[in-house]
Amino acid sequence: MGEAIERGTRSRGGGGAARRAARSGIAIETARFIERRIPDFELLSAEALAIIEDNAERLLEEIGVNFVENPAALDRWRAAGADVQGERVRLPRGLARQLCATAPARFTQHARNPERSVEIGGRSLVLAPVYGPPFVRDLDGGRRYATIEDFRRFVRLGQMSKWLHHSGGTVCEPTDVAVNKRHLDMLLAHMTLSDKPFMGSVTEPSRARDSVEMCEILFGREFVAQNAVMTSLININSPLTFDATMMGALEVYAAANQACIVSPFIVGGAMAPVSVAGTLTQVLAEVLAGVAYSQLIRPGAPVIFGAFVTSIDMNSGAPTFGTPEASQILFGAGQLARRLGLPFRSGGGLCGSKLPDAQAAYESANTLNTALLAGVNFMLHACGWLEGGLVASVEKFVMDADQLGALHKMAEGVTMDVQAQAMDALAEVGPGGHFLGCAHTQAHFKEAFWRSDLLDYKPFETWDEEGARDTVSLAADRAKALLGRYQPPAMDEGVREALDSYVARRKKEMPDAFV
Repeated sequence: MGEAIERGTRSRGGGGAARRAARSGIAIETARFIERRIPDFELLSAEALAIIEDNAERLLEEIGVNFVENPAALDRWRAAGADVQGERVRLPRGLARQLCATAPARFTQHARNPERSVEIGGRSLVLAPVYGPPFVRDLDGGRRYATIEDFRRFVRLGQMSKWLHHSGGTVCEPTDVAVNKRHLDMLLAHMTLSDKPFMGSVTEPSRARDSVEMCEILFGREFVAQNAVMTSLININSPLTFDATMMGALEVYAAANQACIVSPFIVGGAMAPVSVAGTLTQVLAEVLAGVAYSQLIRPGAPVIFGAFVTSIDMNSGAPTFGTPEASQILFGAGQLARRLGLPFRSGGGLCGSKLPDAQAAYESANTLNTALLAGVNFMLHACGWLEGGLVASVEKFVMDADQLGALHKMAEGVTMDVQAQAMDALAEVGPGGHFLGCAHTQAHFKEAFWRSDLLDYKPFETWDEEGARDTVSLAADRAKALLGRYQPPAMDEGVREALDSYVARRKKEMPDAFV
């Protein structure tokens, strides 16, 4: 193990090999993470934000939060000055905010290819794919339980997607691999099939430790000790409950200086109040407690203010997406995160539709655009989400990934240099002319407009002659084309062998478990 880690230290995961391969292999263009040049949308007034912040402090002080089946956490809180009664932890006013102050406002998550590393916080926006669905869907196979081969296919698509900055985590849940071992195969896929940043496992503390140890092989132990190489999702059992499984994973990652998203999982009307202000109060209280706990483990550990919020259909009980209320909560949570000085996670191409249809497009567009304007720094579920998160769709992954390019363009803002003012073009064309052939258009038309790599803008006759294909069929063809061009990024053979050996050894050490 030590030899493998030292080898990883010297190679940094095969960065040199990747650069050599880039000179001879198929070029894969990946856009740099977004740096917004547009203002954030400020929905709530300073007075409204102050009320929510005061109510959140009151909630933590008078009602408190539960840390269940975690005696060590209760001891840490007691030592920090909290009132601990049973599993209930009540925080004196200001304690959580004081502890949160040591968390960084911005940090780098390093990729094994340094050119793919991302900055999380400030004005940045990092886009990551869907997370967690047990099912997959595509035109060829329909809806079915996900397998490890499905998972690997999504990782390859993510690597080939220009506008996607991050490989993600559990892009789909490979149900054909034992529950206690599938995290090893998923991490190995992210580490070997992609050279973009990725997420660690959170389903059990030992799996978080496996994630850290595999990163020590990939990046080197010393590098991992000093740098964030994973961002992992820690969901809170709303309302106001922190379970031992998720908190155990957070403890492992925070101690290892790896980033965590502390994210309430809110279905408004079921797991939070039906009002926007009430939900924001609960979200802020839960995030304050979770982030503060991460800083009790290790002051300065990177952490992200998370908010996954949807409303509920009061007739069916099903979650709804892309709704005005969810957008209002997202806008407000972004403001609260900035006032707290933390990076913000939310948003994505969320929808409740069963198919990648008009409902999916409307609801996804609503959430994607809201997230851009709300100042989200880390967007999980940016592409591939279907059926309320139960399904990872190949076609929707491609459709969403294409539209992420529009977010890049919108985030650039409006250029106002001399060329952008176009006074020479206006003078050349004059009244009654057209701009198609003028010098300014000829000089700038290639980069003037964002162009989709997927959507059809051909004349009707051409479209009809080519089979009158809809967007889903175009996306299916594009997915096949991308996968056909895929080549795995170069990797140091010694590191790859060490990772394979680690996975084989860990799998051998435990019997299969499927629950």
